[in-house]
Amino acid sequence: MRADEVTEVIVGSETKLGKTAVLTGASRGIGKAAANRILSQRADYEAIVLVARDSAYFNATVEELRKAYPHKSVHKCPADLSDPASVDTVYAYLAEHDLEANAIINNAGYTNPKSINAVKIGDFEHTLRTNLISPFRMVQAAIEADHELELVINVASTAGMNGRAGWLTYSASKAAVINMSEVMREELSPYDVNVVCISPGRCATDLRKTLAPDEDPKTIMQPSQVGDIIAFLMSPEGRLIDSKNIVVRT
Repeated sequence: MRADEVTEVIVGSETKLGKTAVLTGASRGIGKAAANRILSQRADYEAIVLVARDSAYFNATVEELRKAYPHKSVHKCPADLSDPASVDTVYAYLAEHDLEANAIINNAGYTNPKSINAVKIGDFEHTLRTNLISPFRMVQAAIEADHELELVINVASTAGMNGRAGWLTYSASKAAVINMSEVMREELSPYDVNVVCISPGRCATDLRKTLAPDEDPKTIMQPSQVGDIIAFLMSPEGRLIDSKNIVVRT
C-alpha cells in the first residue's frame, strides 16, 4: 500500500466488488448484528471473516449466517483476542484462503467492572489487550502484510467519553480506542484508508448486562441498530462522514 497507489473516492462511481470484511467479536451482540447487516446490505462485500473465541454461540452464528446468505462466503476464524498474538492466526487464515482485509471492524470487547480498590492488575491488562492492543494489531498486521485495506471501524463506547464509577478498566480502554482512532486516521488517510470510530451508548448486549445487570434491555438501543450504522459506514456515502468520534445512541 504506497502513496502513489491512492485512488480518489468519487460519490456515485462504480463500486468495487468482491471485497472482504474482517469482523471481530462476531459471535453475539453488535458483532452478530453487524455481520447480518453487512451480508444483507453491502453487495460489494463478497466475503466476511468472522473472528471470535470458539464457542457454541460462535458456531450457531456462523451456521445461521451461512444458511441465510448462501451466495456469500462466510468464514469462521476462531481466535481469542485477549492475546494479541492471536491476530497472527487471523492473518494466517486470510493468507491460506487468499483473502484481503479490505475492511476491518474492531468490535471485540471485554469488561469486568470493579471499583478502584477491587481492580486486579491482571484483569486490567486483560481488558487492555482485548479492547485496545488487539484492535491495534489487527490494523498494523494488515499494513505489514500489504493488504488492500480501505476501511477501519473501531467500536469504542460512550463509556470512553465520560468516566463512570465502577467502570475504570473498560472506560479507560475505550477512551484509548477513541484517541488511537484519531491517530490512525491521520497516519492512514494519505493512503486512502478511512478510519472511523463509533461510540455506542447503552445497547442490549451481553457485555451491557455485565455493566448494568438490573437494566431492562428492551428499553435501550438494540444491536441491530448499531449494525445498520456500521453497514452504512461501509458504503460510499458513509465515507463522506468525517468525525473524530461518532456517537450512536437513542
